[in-house]
Amino acid sequence: MSAWIDHFLFGLYPYICLAVFFIGSWLRFDRDQYTWKSDSSQLLRTASLRWANNLFHVGVLFLFFGHFVGMLTPHAVYEPFISAGHKQVLAMVSGGIAGVLGFVGVSLLLHRRLTDARIRATSKTSDIALLWIFWVQLALGLATIPLSAQHLDGSVMVRLAEWGQRIVTFRSDAVEMLAGTGWIFRAHLLLGMTVFLIFPFTRLVHIWSGFGTLAYVLRPYQLVRARRLNLPAGQNQPRRTL
Repeated sequence: MSAWIDHFLFGLYPYICLAVFFIGSWLRFDRDQYTWKSDSSQLLRTASLRWANNLFHVGVLFLFFGHFVGMLTPHAVYEPFISAGHKQVLAMVSGGIAGVLGFVGVSLLLHRRLTDARIRATSKTSDIALLWIFWVQLALGLATIPLSAQHLDGSVMVRLAEWGQRIVTFRSDAVEMLAGTGWIFRAHLLLGMTVFLIFPFTRLVHIWSGFGTLAYVLRPYQLVRARRLNLPAGQNQPRRTL
């Protein structure tokens, strides 16, 4: 039974989450574009949002790209430049700092949303649930640092990365890489996958818009024509031909 549960949670569940993530996001953009927004509460209360929002986004964005690059980059690519052990120490230090920033930020955001009557009245259930999920996820991530310090050779980190690489390359033996890993690592992976599962049904869809702004770099320049002033009426109109 335990082997079947492991295969479902870490072999099949990732594909369910990714399928819902991509297909659900596309369907929501196609059918409910008026709900495609961040639902910012800045107009209701600005002062308490500035520090919380910045800390949360800086920490989470660093962690996202750090996990994305760290887990999906094969060991053979970075091995000539940095050992697995040194890479793990780098990840522990940089990820720990970003994790603390994100955790403080999400704690402030959660306190703000739960204690401010105006913001609480306009909050959706998904808004509060998201903050709790991020709070637990960041706490789990910080809890992995002491465990990682017990094996600084980078062996567990390599196995976790290999699991992620086998998932994205559709290899059926991915679950084997998690054998013997601690429950905190597994819970951290599971909750991280769940974020992708609920992504299309929450305000998180506005992240797609953030990536979409990169397309502005490739757009042609907008031409703005100056209005001619002090000209007689009708001067700018095209001439009529007989």
